[in-house]
Amino acid sequence: MKNRDVALLLVSGLLIWVVGTIYYGYRGPTILETSSLRYRIAFALSPLVSAGFCVSILWLRRISPMNWTSAMLLLAIPGMVGEAVVLSNLSVFMPRLHAASGGRYGAFLFATYAVVLSVAEVVTLTAR
Repeated sequence: MKNRDVALLLVSGLLIWVVGTIYYGYRGPTILETSSLRYRIAFALSPLVSAGFCVSILWLRRISPMNWTSAMLLLAIPGMVGEAVVLSNLSVFMPRLHAASGGRYGAFLFATYAVVLSVAEVVTLTAR
């Protein structure tokens, strides 16, 4: 990958994290603190939508499939670091969420990062 791609992926990852955190800060109560069915549907869809979005970024940037694991990590790391801060200070960053919803939100994040990074790993291993 070129240095420009590395920088662009890091900045894109930061922007995705900011937008996602703002979204869940406002919409979190209607997703995390409602019916079990709504939560499970969102829990299933969120990682798939996120993976599709991240794959689209790599495809549009024409990142070689052999580099997808590294590229996807560049997209994910800003969010992983940021979410550690958010989850440690949930009441500050997401005051509309109850403290008990932190576990559900953390589960969303874990599932999303797991799916996104697994897709990249499978693509990279297949390309090799």
